[in-house]
Amino acid sequence: MVISIASQKGGVGKTSTAISLAAGLARRGKKTLLVDIDSQANSSKVLLKNYQQLQAQQTIYTTILERKPLPVHDTEVPNLSIIPSHILVSNADISLKTALDHREARLKAELDEIKNEYDCVIIDCPPTLSWLTINAFTASDRVVVVVSPGYFELDSIIQIQKTLEQVRDNFNHGIELFGLLFTMSEPTVNTKTSLQILRQTYADKVFAAVIPRNVEIKDAHFNRTDIFAFNPHAKSAHAYNKLIDEMFPELRPQTTEPVKS
Repeated sequence: MVISIASQKGGVGKTSTAISLAAGLARRGKKTLLVDIDSQANSSKVLLKNYQQLQAQQTIYTTILERKPLPVHDTEVPNLSIIPSHILVSNADISLKTALDHREARLKAELDEIKNEYDCVIIDCPPTLSWLTINAFTASDRVVVVVSPGYFELDSIIQIQKTLEQVRDNFNHGIELFGLLFTMSEPTVNTKTSLQILRQTYADKVFAAVIPRNVEIKDAHFNRTDIFAFNPHAKSAHAYNKLIDEMFPELRPQTTEPVKS
């Protein structure tokens, strides 16, 4: 399964979600590939110790702008590989606007060549609805939309849904919304009201798992590692484990039924 992690704005926990999902699946024994298509390259900077030494041709840049195979790099997390991004990917949207040959499918064309080597592929999308995001959606089976508390954040869901529908109509008929993930949760009226409105409006489309605002996930990324390696007992680690259980019920720990006498 190929899953895009998307949001229309930054600062909502999109990249933290992409890293945590990918690392969490990998730590459960699933061979996982994280594709960083966000020009900020934050996923890449967290998971690749040598990121600063990489050239543009060793990143997603070479696939999107030069039509070359995807450059896969191993990470220090067992079972987790990554295709890093680069700041120059920010120029891709300008190039893709004038491209005439399948500009929406450059990622899909190359990902189709290697995706069967993995149990799951996670795509960290840019925080904009651009041709890069359309490339990610065209290559994906499902989309997780990350939403944080606030009126404008809730309003942005409408725009992402429109983009998703356009991609479904024109480029990828099989793509589905996996669900809406509420992040940055804290014990405030704003959080309570936002989550209530989200669940009332979108009902079964909202994941039951809620990701709390937790300083430890920032500390983990500052130390260039995932939350499960940094502190598997952190609130955010527990929340992302619940999300993985919800998204992939087959990965839930098996409980042994007591033997009846």
